Amino acid sequence: MDNIQDSDNAGQLDPGATGAASATHRLRSVLAIRPFRRLWGVTYLCSVGDWLSLLALTGLVTKLAEGYGWEGFALSAVVLTQLLPGILFAPLGGVLADRFDRRKVMVACDLARGGLFLSIAFVGAAWWLFIANFLVGCCAMLWIPAKESAVPNLLRRPDQVESANQLGLVMTYGISTISGFGLYALISGIPGYLHLTSDNVVFRVAIIAVVVNGLLYITSAVLVATRIPELSGRATSAKKKQEEAEDKLGFLAMMRDGLRYAWRTPLVRGLVIGMIGAFAAAGAVIGCAKLYALSLLGGDSAFALLFIAVFIGLASGMALAPRFARRLTYNRLFGLTIVCAGLSLVIVALAPHLWIALLAVAMVGACAGIAFLTGLTIIGSQVEDEMRGRMVALVQSLMKIILGLSTVVTPLLVTVLKPRTITLFNHPMNVDGTRPVMFGAGVLAAVVGLIAYRQMDNRRIEPILSELFAAIRGKSKSSTGLLITVEGDTRRDTGVQARMLAEALRAAGHDVLLASDPELDERRLRSMLSSVDLAGVRAHALVAAAVRADVVEREVRPALDNGALVVMERYVDSPLAHFSAVGSVQPAEVEGLVDWATGRLRPDVTILLDRSPVTMPVDALNETVFGKPRTRAIDNIEHHWRVQRLLTEMASADPDRYVVVDADGTEAEVSERVRAAVLPLFAERRRVPVPETQPVVETT
Repeated sequence: MDNIQDSDNAGQLDPGATGAASATHRLRSVLAIRPFRRLWGVTYLCSVGDWLSLLALTGLVTKLAEGYGWEGFALSAVVLTQLLPGILFAPLGGVLADRFDRRKVMVACDLARGGLFLSIAFVGAAWWLFIANFLVGCCAMLWIPAKESAVPNLLRRPDQVESANQLGLVMTYGISTISGFGLYALISGIPGYLHLTSDNVVFRVAIIAVVVNGLLYITSAVLVATRIPELSGRATSAKKKQEEAEDKLGFLAMMRDGLRYAWRTPLVRGLVIGMIGAFAAAGAVIGCAKLYALSLLGGDSAFALLFIAVFIGLASGMALAPRFARRLTYNRLFGLTIVCAGLSLVIVALAPHLWIALLAVAMVGACAGIAFLTGLTIIGSQVEDEMRGRMVALVQSLMKIILGLSTVVTPLLVTVLKPRTITLFNHPMNVDGTRPVMFGAGVLAAVVGLIAYRQMDNRRIEPILSELFAAIRGKSKSSTGLLITVEGDTRRDTGVQARMLAEALRAAGHDVLLASDPELDERRLRSMLSSVDLAGVRAHALVAAAVRADVVEREVRPALDNGALVVMERYVDSPLAHFSAVGSVQPAEVEGLVDWATGRLRPDVTILLDRSPVTMPVDALNETVFGKPRTRAIDNIEHHWRVQRLLTEMASADPDRYVVVDADGTEAEVSERVRAAVLPLFAERRRVPVPETQPVVETT
């Protein structure tokens, strides 16, 4: 009964708390994967090294460049020498990631970076510092595509890509940033701790920081080489295509093939177009941020507050992205958030007061965070493995090129426009060149986001703004009803409970459709299977997907559009678990087929009947599997145990959607548990009182 009480509590708890618990659970489920957890640790080491190198090299070049007149340009020179490789070597990194063993590429790059930092300490010359820093940037551009394209292959399911990207961004721009800056502060404070004041000691401390940086990369190389052999793995189909590519194509041909793929594939083409607009707008904001703060009559304090608002928005957007993704497909969400970011930037350009600017800037950051995470998720989950490295490299190249160009061009445009002072609501406002530049950047981002949306959207039903507002309200506008699915190991259990739940919901005053009576649906499937001689799991999976696609298009979607509650048994999860339990097909392949057949229509609530195969009747255990009965009882029991385990893992990965109910007992007892768990949920959502005859399970 503990499961029942937990399910009831899930319906009565605060939705925000439930969503937070679900997000935490999803992140934990990804971190439970040992290879990814180890790669996450490697990401920490390399990211700390990246941030530490920025400060360590800046401090060291200040000491080495005395007499050269470079002291004032130390930071700019260090940043520039690390940005330039993105233009030259990112495409090469994508080819290497798609053609060679990604683990070996990462190890070689980490060893090279570690050796280059150590060489900077030993050579001790400014000219070599800049050359070595440039080469370090080149290695980074080879390392990043290999790492990012390998991450999806370490995960168990495609829907974990988003959580993995969240963890990666938090590590790279959160935990590692604080650690890197803190480590540099600790090392640079050594003279103060020991009360040493000579210039030679300060120089030695700067050398120590660079040496520590090199050791971090060498440690990363050792860990990747010895502890994460899974990075060398690829999808089976990707291996075959990779071998064919190696035989037929050279480096330049593979690079051209990647660019051709990006241009001919609407999904990737829209992604690239959207990234160009987003990065151009971001570069414009960076280029005129300082002068914009002065136009708000705030000075340096306003400049600092604007940056804080941007980063708060970024963190919030990355945290909220999964919630929006449950209401919109990634393809739509990407373009929508770029449009929203552009419109927010227009508000920033017109803001007459600091607090309005701060709110608008935070909104820009939130939309940028959602778009960036969504773009990475699209690449990781929807781009083929043999092309993924080149697509990651393409995005990295665009980011550096567009950001660099717009950062340089924006100040030039600002200087051309003359500043003016206008009075708005008795409040003087300095309108300099930053206002029209940011206004133009916002319009550009909105237009480009709309183009990306049109390129990537495969349905084009709802207007773009109404679709976004519906997602913010927490419900897709294209569907006003609710889809409830009943999943379990056997057709006997799910069919009975689906009918009884539909009757209970009708008695509670809801408009309910039992989508395609389970028995009739089963007879349709059997007649299709018996009319042709099908061999293999793949053929049966295609037929089952065809039946579900027909039911969804013919019954489910029209009912949802009319605002009805739709109850459907064995919608997606149960067939997916049965096909995956056979072991001859990959779960990702079946998930892709199911997504295509149902148009990615996800249930609002899934009732999972948790029942031990030991308590199942003999006729349920002997149900036919893919049209063929199993002959040995031991085979049946083992198969049902595997199915139940897979269903439990699905529920654990998304607890805010699943209601797990103990299915041991009579049909009436299980029905009472289902109603007690589900009816309070929909009474709250649809604001219909729960009938007094329904049992209420006490919460704990």
